[in-house]
Amino acid sequence: MEGNARVIYTVGHSSRSLEELLSILEKYGVEAVVDVRRWPVSSKYPHFNSESLKKSLESRGYGYVWLGRELGGYREGGYERYMETEEFKRGLRALEELALERVVAVLCAERLWFKCHRRFIADALVKDGFKVVHIVEVGRAYEHKRRS
Repeated sequence: MEGNARVIYTVGHSSRSLEELLSILEKYGVEAVVDVRRWPVSSKYPHFNSESLKKSLESRGYGYVWLGRELGGYREGGYERYMETEEFKRGLRALEELALERVVAVLCAERLWFKCHRRFIADALVKDGFKVVHIVEVGRAYEHKRRS
């Protein structure tokens, strides 16, 4: 897939408004959001609670999939170790299969990917031949460079 790699975006909802997130998704041509928050709730930003977010996205034509069970962070023993498990591999396969059908953005709470487990997911995706682009805001995005 290398020369013609399929792009997968990542984005952190942080303290954004729903409208700001939707603007980002539209700007980058995203068609589906894959939520990788292990606990997809936010008391401070309830519009990012899983059910609210799903309804908001689907009412605007976006897909929504929660893969936090398989790809969520905060793993005992560390995330890199967790990546060796069948559960992680199953979640990664599901993400990759969806990304072959639609333009996908991987969503977590942390705005900056390098402070989030999205960086580890991105490493695995790049290894599998995908191009990963981390969106910080509209007009500010960075292609993922896999760690050696």
